Amino acid sequence: MKIQSITVYQVDLPLHEGSYNWSGGKSVEVFDSTIVQIETDTGLTGSGEVCPLGPFYLPAYGPGARAGIAQLAPHLLGEDPTQLVRLNRLMDHHLKGHPYAKSALDMACWDILGQATGLPVCTLLGGRYEEDFVLYRAISQESPEAMAAKVEGYRAEGYRRFQLKVGGDADTDIERIRSVAAVLQRGDVLIADANTGWLMHEAARVVRAVRDIDVYIEQPCPSYEECLSIRRRTDHPFVLDEVIDGIEPLLRGHADGAMDVVNIKISKFGGLTRARLARDLCVSLGVAMTIEDSWGGDITTAAIAHLAHSTPTEMLFTATDFNSYVTVSTAEGAPQRAQGRLAASEAPGLGVEPRREILAEPGNRWVAG
Repeated sequence: MKIQSITVYQVDLPLHEGSYNWSGGKSVEVFDSTIVQIETDTGLTGSGEVCPLGPFYLPAYGPGARAGIAQLAPHLLGEDPTQLVRLNRLMDHHLKGHPYAKSALDMACWDILGQATGLPVCTLLGGRYEEDFVLYRAISQESPEAMAAKVEGYRAEGYRRFQLKVGGDADTDIERIRSVAAVLQRGDVLIADANTGWLMHEAARVVRAVRDIDVYIEQPCPSYEECLSIRRRTDHPFVLDEVIDGIEPLLRGHADGAMDVVNIKISKFGGLTRARLARDLCVSLGVAMTIEDSWGGDITTAAIAHLAHSTPTEMLFTATDFNSYVTVSTAEGAPQRAQGRLAASEAPGLGVEPRREILAEPGNRWVAG
């Protein structure tokens, strides 16, 4: 089997809530998503997606993803899409770094491998655990009262894990955490996610002020060293996210006792191949995980579902369903949440079929000669 063509599509993903707001005044109203379709000489077509959280969150942005794919695509034509480790080494050879640009390509090849073997991707990633798995809901940064109301509304939809977007003014963030904690019920889980937004003295104030509340503290400061400093000042369970982008920081974090939970974002690792490697390492080390990505629609949500569903239940802290946040459906067959839980498709591959009316106008296309 060989890659015959690669086609790239740009899709806008508006939000149901109008905007998504987090630390430092960052806000996005429409997400710039890139969808890739890889066609083989056997007639199989795989789909992948990458959608950065705007251009000011991580070193990634929508047009950059498409520029990176344009650099890589000509070198992948004629290659076997089912040889995933080899394909990733080839991408690294032709483009140093820029893992997010490689993610959709890797994801599409996993889709092809599943179709070729007649197996869902979660089976290929390690097997399916239980019937479904738990989701969290991100609560966009607003006033303390508004965020508490959002938590109560999403609990009515079945969510029991809530990730508050904090990382702003320390006094307001303390109020946000306390306001939401006051409306929680038994079994609810609260995460205060600063998205690198606090200076160390601000983070120190917040964790001290909420020491009586059962709350996870997520990525309070920009650097690993700053986060480790705050970790050593608090007995709150601790989550690392933005600084976890490869195997080395995972090993360092485990050796330092820097975290209880890590977030595995698929595109930060360059796709499912290396996200699975990170996942399996965390399982071996006993570090719980949130399985997710920076953002996305139906195809990204399908990929998250397969990686999460193939993660041992006790090691999966939570996962996310980005396709429920956006107003545009890009693919049929994508998993849909039910009472705050999600299940991966049992169809071969990712189990999704892109909607042709959404992908009506392709961008670049490369075809083997």
